[in-house]
Amino acid sequence: MPVSAEHTFISETTLAVMEESAKAHLFGCRESDRKRFDFACTLTRDWSRAVSGQTLWKHDRDGIDKDFRTLLTDDEAAAVIYVARDSVTTRSRMGEVIRDYKNSPMRPNLAKLRIFWVPGDFDADDEQQREVVRGGIRRDVYQDLLLRVALGGLTAQDVRNFSSSGRVGYPVWILNQISRDGYLGNYTHASRRYGIGISPLKEELLRLQFTGMLSREEPKYNGLLQVTDKGRAMLDICSQLHDHLSGEEASDDEFLHICNLLDMDFGRVNRFSNYAEREGEIPFGHLATNAELMFACLYYSSQRGAIEWSSELFRRPASERGKGL
Repeated sequence: MPVSAEHTFISETTLAVMEESAKAHLFGCRESDRKRFDFACTLTRDWSRAVSGQTLWKHDRDGIDKDFRTLLTDDEAAAVIYVARDSVTTRSRMGEVIRDYKNSPMRPNLAKLRIFWVPGDFDADDEQQREVVRGGIRRDVYQDLLLRVALGGLTAQDVRNFSSSGRVGYPVWILNQISRDGYLGNYTHASRRYGIGISPLKEELLRLQFTGMLSREEPKYNGLLQVTDKGRAMLDICSQLHDHLSGEEASDDEFLHICNLLDMDFGRVNRFSNYAEREGEIPFGHLATNAELMFACLYYSSQRGAIEWSSELFRRPASERGKGL
């Protein structure tokens, strides 16, 4: 069956947006299995997560069933995307299929499914309409796929909980130290190594567990604390923000867009150098914005000593930044 211009545009645009978002340098994006899916890629950091998807434009009832089966039987995918033409009939049929899968052994795989809707009257020959659809897909990819999958489910509230500790700067310092060590075992040893008392260390570790940045659930660590996917994403962001706010390196628009999605608008926050002699004026407290809280958190953590961001786990080499994938 011939593929429509709308179908082609939607598939290519979705993949292009994922490749574009990788310019934020929080992960990489490699195109993968296009023979089986309308679009597919692998998001890579220190691990790989496959993302595959199908585009629905002119499928009939049986076509929707086939697409769901193709997507939900992809065991290697961390997320599967169905970009669909919006209509009452399509929503009704998808609801029926989803209910069927909820009553089957495939029920757990539904958690990986993301459905992005495209206006039903979209005409790919109209440039203005292409821009509207492209913007909608970009919004869905950034807000849903990247934050929830590539960045471990990080939310604006997570950022606020992470950065609002009364011991300003401790969360970044502790999380980064544990990431470099691989795990945290003995409190006494960690207290000496991190330069933090045992009591405040335990309290901060508990906060980081509540925010999902640390976990004891990984079997290979036998109950020892280690940094989660969400925690690694948080450190990725902290690393780039430190360079950006200290004026060492300008950040890409894609990265700053992700910051904005996490309610961190740094357009109104001065760089570290402007606060070096006026520490008392750094905004902090329950009325502070996420950007201000992160600013204070990063500034005071840097005052404890030079933070050694791990180049192996969290950052692309400087020579690769700004280059295409």
